[in-house]
Amino acid sequence: MKRFFDFTSSLIGLILLSPIFIFVGIAISFSSKGGIFYKQKRVGKGNKDFTLYKFRSMIIGADSKGLLSVGKDGKDPRVTKIGYIIRKYKIDELPQLFNVLKGDMSLVGPRPEVRKYVDLYSEEQKQILNVRPGITDISSITFRNENDLLSQSNNPEQYYINEIMPQKIALSLNYIKTRTFFGDIKLIFKTILG
Repeated sequence: MKRFFDFTSSLIGLILLSPIFIFVGIAISFSSKGGIFYKQKRVGKGNKDFTLYKFRSMIIGADSKGLLSVGKDGKDPRVTKIGYIIRKYKIDELPQLFNVLKGDMSLVGPRPEVRKYVDLYSEEQKQILNVRPGITDISSITFRNENDLLSQSNNPEQYYINEIMPQKIALSLNYIKTRTFFGDIKLIFKTILG
């Protein structure tokens, strides 16, 4: 039932949101050099890599300066002017509906990480790789202010690895044990209403 819901919802979402996709795509292409979409390898179900899609919100080559986005109120200097707007309203996440349609992701599930951080997981933490990752989950809602937290640290990456990541994984493990269809619907509305 979850996969059917994901497939139909993502298909309908992509159709209904197509005007926004076109508008955002044009805005990105006129505002900075580079493609419309940002692609990054993430780790999904079964500990397998897949390509995650987002609208590009940063300058080209931003990954070489760090994988984490750091900056008070989302003001990472690598973020473009249009990027700041689409990140603020989570519009940059919309292309992940393609990932849901393909079956790489679910609408709700543990947020997928890059391999660098997954390689640090304990055996218990790797249990989150038994389910499809999601566009949203309880940790996304709990850590909406993650950029602000990271910006307050002298070493954002170590703070993420030692403090934020373990809490996110704990929330995801609890989600896996207690998830229900109606619980997922509730998380989707919490994400949208924000």
